[in-house]
Amino acid sequence: MEYLPNIIFLLVLVAGVGFFAKNVKTLSRNIKLGRDVDVSDNKPLRWKNMARIALGQTKMVVRPIPGILHIIVYVGFIIINIEVLEIVIDGLLGTHRIFAPLGAVYDVLIGSFEILAFLVIVSVVIFWIRRNVIRVKRFMNPEMKGWAKKDGNLILYIELVLMVLFLTMNAADFQLQTIDALHYVKAGSFPISQFIAPIFGGMSEASLIVVERSAWWMHITGILLFLNYLYYSKHLHILLAFPNTYYGKVQPKGQLDNLAAVTAEVKMMMDPDADPFAAPAEGAEDAGEPDKFGASDVTDLNWVQLLNSYTCTECGRCTSECPANQTGKLLSPRKIMMDTRDRLHEVGENIDKNKGEFVADGKQLLGDYITPEELWACTSCNACTEACPVSIDPLSIIMDMRRYLVMEQSAAPSDLNNMMGNIENNGAPWPFNQMDRLNWKNES
Repeated sequence: MEYLPNIIFLLVLVAGVGFFAKNVKTLSRNIKLGRDVDVSDNKPLRWKNMARIALGQTKMVVRPIPGILHIIVYVGFIIINIEVLEIVIDGLLGTHRIFAPLGAVYDVLIGSFEILAFLVIVSVVIFWIRRNVIRVKRFMNPEMKGWAKKDGNLILYIELVLMVLFLTMNAADFQLQTIDALHYVKAGSFPISQFIAPIFGGMSEASLIVVERSAWWMHITGILLFLNYLYYSKHLHILLAFPNTYYGKVQPKGQLDNLAAVTAEVKMMMDPDADPFAAPAEGAEDAGEPDKFGASDVTDLNWVQLLNSYTCTECGRCTSECPANQTGKLLSPRKIMMDTRDRLHEVGENIDKNKGEFVADGKQLLGDYITPEELWACTSCNACTEACPVSIDPLSIIMDMRRYLVMEQSAAPSDLNNMMGNIENNGAPWPFNQMDRLNWKNES
């Protein structure tokens, strides 16, 4: 019986970490469903972007109030969970505060953990008020109804409960240290929980131990549950913000990618020495011709775009900056990312149900999730990409789906078709032939 708690803890830890590893494997599999893309260039710049944007949170503070609050939650949650290392060791070995011999250093650590925990609680409460009382406009968009709204609030509740459990555990521990309870060594500084401890002042030693142990178990179990909830939540960005900012776009702002096959065709047309009737070189037809122009489903997108969809925080900064959305158009860059992620989940579940093979379900991203009206509302201004705090690029997905509409379905809007027809016939977007272009100068 002496080692029963250790055995139970080991089983809980293995189950939590094992299920998380399974989710990570599924996540990796889903992302790899995308087309391959070479992002091995500009490594120094990519490392710099990751350090500056993901670690340094530089794009978060563009909006100071939510930015600073987010930094508090981010830093607090990460640093406080350093104590998880001590909890895991204590749980496995049956010890209590195994790092206590660090002395003054340990006191500073526990004290800073408590201050950060209190600041996290304050920040979470403000975030909840912004979402549910003030009702900030970008959290009220149509795509934020249902699960998206529940998920945002649930995350706040989980963070609040975990911090309260941490402080409750320390408060009971402090009280046990005060009465010299066995095994509860006097260690740590408790600047916040010392004000909670008087609540437990009249309790017996046995009751205090029950409170401390209950909070300890619920805290570590809650962390493991939260870890596994990430896969089903927008909070995957806690883990994916780092690779996403590393693999983010490093080309000049506004530069759009060109299809290699189309580029090669144009270069041949522009080459005065090229023979348009010459037979292609052996293997050239297969090498340059894509299976599909653009994208109609998630498997047509590249893996970085799919990583983008999983990294989306649903903060709505992209949508709030989008001129199309601001003028009442259907387009919401946040919805583009959420729809891509939802469709990718659906494809992944299809593969899981069919023993590793995708069985056609009669659905696709274009049409069933994202409408052409949304895509053509985009002005390609790049404001959404610029606004994203974790380097997500909704514009690249929009452009790939537009390419599919134009090059595979000839389904461009009439104004665009007219323009392309004019370019083909007149060498310019306007409906005048080359001989008539300067007629305007003779008009009085």
